[in-house]
Amino acid sequence: MELPLVVGVDGSESSLVAVDWAVDEAARHGVPLRLVFASVWERIEGVVPSGSLQRPSEQAMAENVVGAAAERARRRSPDVNVSTEIVPMDAESALLAAGNNASALVTGSRGRGELKGLLLGSVGLAVAARAHCPVIVVRGDKAGLAGTHERILLGAGETATSGEAVRFAFREAEARKCVLDVVRAWRCPSHETVDHPLLAGEPAHQHEERASALLDTLLRDAVADHPGVQVRRATVEGPARKVLLHRSAAADLLIIGAQRRHPHYGLQLGRVGHTLLHHAECPVAIVPQRG
Repeated sequence: MELPLVVGVDGSESSLVAVDWAVDEAARHGVPLRLVFASVWERIEGVVPSGSLQRPSEQAMAENVVGAAAERARRRSPDVNVSTEIVPMDAESALLAAGNNASALVTGSRGRGELKGLLLGSVGLAVAARAHCPVIVVRGDKAGLAGTHERILLGAGETATSGEAVRFAFREAEARKCVLDVVRAWRCPSHETVDHPLLAGEPAHQHEERASALLDTLLRDAVADHPGVQVRRATVEGPARKVLLHRSAAADLLIIGAQRRHPHYGLQLGRVGHTLLHHAECPVAIVPQRG
């Protein structure tokens, strides 16, 4: 049985945008959609004597939120199998637990009650950093959210962090029948050119060649497995976070990998991941590298 695509709902406008995006994604891949609402009330409901009080507002609100979100999802795509779940946990714990049995987790860029000045809600950031499955934070401009660019952007990191992200990106491009842009950013350390100005071009050329060779290694198997995917590759000089942020304006989804460095701390997003999750012009997928 196909693992479901799980989306966190809380009644906020941001989560409704995430639901719309997730419905389209579930339809694209032919997987079920599960809407998860985290309700702290459910955790304590068992200690309240039966019939001692009316159904609490938190419980009623939870049922209203998931019910409205499910109806919205079914109207958007009647063929998608939609289920709902009200979980007796805080939002972060609920989504992380759901992610253990999900093809991917989808969250909005900001939760209910979060300050408007926040660029990314605390739950979305924590889930992106710790989940065992891919996490998509739905953010960006209207064109990126609607998928009108017809291209996906993969930020190619080191081989140790990017294998799963490459496979995810090719499957996504194949399902969308769109172009896959693969970008590897590189930089030439200043000390390599300052001391030998006449040789300034040579170190830069070597760094670019290494970046190109890394792309060859990363993409070789995936290109063979997905011959129908049109791939455009590029090596670009500059900081990865700035290069990818700039190119996100012309993408429908930006994908990067993340590596688990220590079991206790989960995934380490790093500066690139943090920058993209807060500022990208399209939805961002963080794909963990297993093993």
